[in-house]
Amino acid sequence: MNIQVTREKEQTTDTISFNKETVNDLLTQLNINPETVLVTRNGTVLTSSHTVQDNDQIEILSVISGG
Repeated sequence: MNIQVTREKEQTTDTISFNKETVNDLLTQLNINPETVLVTRNGTVLTSSHTVQDNDQIEILSVISGG
């Protein structure tokens, strides 16, 4: 399947081939630590166990914390 991935930190949008199933699988494929990002689809935050589907438009947002 193909999905569109927008990476907020890198300011890039790419269509990638993805043959796994979950958000966690996607982050693993992209070598992204899941504790450092939020993943959204259509403005809805997804957990690591959510299923990714063909033609999804995924946005990966950096988590910023401060004190």
